[in-house]
Amino acid sequence: MPFNTISVVGLGYIGLPTAAVFASRKKQVIGVDVNQNAVDIINRGQIHIVEPDLDMVVHAAVTEGYLRATTRPEPADAFLIAVPTPFKGDHEPDLGYIESASKSIAPVLKKGDLVILESTSPVGATEQMAAWLAEARPDLSFPQTHGESSDIRIAHCPERVLPGHVLHELVQNDRVIGGMTPKCSALAISLYKIFVQGECIVTNARTAEMCKLTENSSRDVNIAFANELSIICDKLDINVWELIRLANRHPRVNILQPGPGVGGHCIAVDPWFIVSKTPDEARLIRTAREVNDSKPEWVLDKVKIAVAELLQKNPLKTAYEVTIACFGLAFKPDIDDLRESPAVSITLNIAACHPGRVLAVEPHIEKLPAKLTNQLTLSSIDHALPEADIIVLLVDHKFFKEISLEQLEGRKIIDTRGIWNS
Repeated sequence: MPFNTISVVGLGYIGLPTAAVFASRKKQVIGVDVNQNAVDIINRGQIHIVEPDLDMVVHAAVTEGYLRATTRPEPADAFLIAVPTPFKGDHEPDLGYIESASKSIAPVLKKGDLVILESTSPVGATEQMAAWLAEARPDLSFPQTHGESSDIRIAHCPERVLPGHVLHELVQNDRVIGGMTPKCSALAISLYKIFVQGECIVTNARTAEMCKLTENSSRDVNIAFANELSIICDKLDINVWELIRLANRHPRVNILQPGPGVGGHCIAVDPWFIVSKTPDEARLIRTAREVNDSKPEWVLDKVKIAVAELLQKNPLKTAYEVTIACFGLAFKPDIDDLRESPAVSITLNIAACHPGRVLAVEPHIEKLPAKLTNQLTLSSIDHALPEADIIVLLVDHKFFKEISLEQLEGRKIIDTRGIWNS
């Protein structure tokens, strides 16, 4: 199938780069998003997210007429759904965005179309999407009832990219293709091979869904070990950073680095999708999540202790006169993405319980999101360093690594990433 027109539903951190890469291969791409502002920005040849080199690719694709954004789905030969899958209630996956996206494309589906779910999803979500589509379009046949002879082909293909390297990894990384039938998988492979240079590996939809969850849960468990180790070492008065460096000299040991918690839209979320489906069996995965989710509270306790020690040394000073600077808000180094960030959570909690000034230092954003503007004050590195009595390092941005130890002298330092450890 030639795939003359490709539709990408959801123009966020995954959808927009995917749409842009397809368009860069001279394919007609229709991007769909409910955010009118994002649509307008893209149609001007600009981008509403931060991702290296993406601005140039989008600008070229729009200028050359291969990429166009809209709020309403239009007919296409293939539809890729890349919308969020957040939580509801007690870590229950919310498939509402996938349901809305499915029902929005249903009216424009035609015989022979391919629908791929890229959103990270709990096991069974692709089948649920197929059920929603079948309910909306009883005049078309779907794989769950008609198998290989279905009018519509459906597959799951999770994204596996690293923010800050998305354009490269979209092209170079292997893809796991989980079709609801072999023909669904084959058609999905022919679509991705338009730009994917890595290998496309075929499995079924459920295994593809579980594969992405497994990859991130594996990392979460390893991070939990490092985070728990840091708490143990703090209690035993051992430098955890030195300990890990020494242990990692063993040829078969590779302990990760501890931090203030785990953030982002994948590692902090995906393990709960496994737990939600198999709560009695996913014991280690649940425990790892609880260890990592509890680390921000441990950091907050360290800040409270630091304030108390400072006031004890300076009995004429009050807590109102103590300024705390939190360095980093992003969920990982050198990006602008604040989603599911433990650094944001910690900084907000510090601001809520500390009566003095709390400065938020995040060099990758120019202004705080609207929901944070009334709670935090965004500050530059140069302003925060001389003002702060206590500095809480939450993200190991390269900007922070360039700060000299002399600039930190005389201040209480809580370094959750070990970059000023020496």
